[in-house]
Amino acid sequence: MTGLPLPLWLPPAGRGPGLVLIQEIFGLDDYLRSVAADLAELGYVVVAPELFWRTAPGWSATHDEAGVAASMEVASAFDPELGLSDVLESLAHLRSRPEVTGGAGVFGFCLGGSLAYAAAAAGAPDVAVSFYGSTVPSQLSELPKITCPIQFHFGGQDPYIPRADVALVEAAAAAHPGAEIHVQEEAGHAFHNNVAPMFHHPEAAARAWELTVEFLRRTLPAPAWMPR
Repeated sequence: MTGLPLPLWLPPAGRGPGLVLIQEIFGLDDYLRSVAADLAELGYVVVAPELFWRTAPGWSATHDEAGVAASMEVASAFDPELGLSDVLESLAHLRSRPEVTGGAGVFGFCLGGSLAYAAAAAGAPDVAVSFYGSTVPSQLSELPKITCPIQFHFGGQDPYIPRADVALVEAAAAAHPGAEIHVQEEAGHAFHNNVAPMFHHPEAAARAWELTVEFLRRTLPAPAWMPR
């Protein structure tokens, strides 16, 4: 491993399939840590690479207008290629751990949603989940490279990802085996982030999470001894 910070969450039984959880621009914050804990409770071994470690180590922003502005500035110095290499390195590290059984996937929100898609196109994970990845619509030429199951989530009212662009992803996913997409029409960007009042849409978040859990159970099932 490089100097990449890589916190770890273990499931109650101490072993299971692996997931690399990829952050939003807000950093490795309480929200992302809560998602990691939720996934671990479902039976997954989770790591969450701190993507801004080269330029803004320890970055964590508030979930308001000021935090968005500050995070956008931090993200402007982020190198997506280096970020992808960090995700792939995290995935390789996860697979090498003795606690990981049954494969390993990637799961990202916002910036992380774009990187989860890129990692899937690189052919590395066994499964991928991409929530509102802003670069996905402009990189649909990469979709044919993806051989693992992949699930996309978008908000129909996302001010950063036009609905017409989401429609392009819908059409591409419909023609690609193993791809599925779910659009919460009434939700905007980052609708799953429950510590960001300006973004969170509780009903859409609950529906998307239920769809995500069902997808993971189909494509990267946790051991049978975990509660269902």
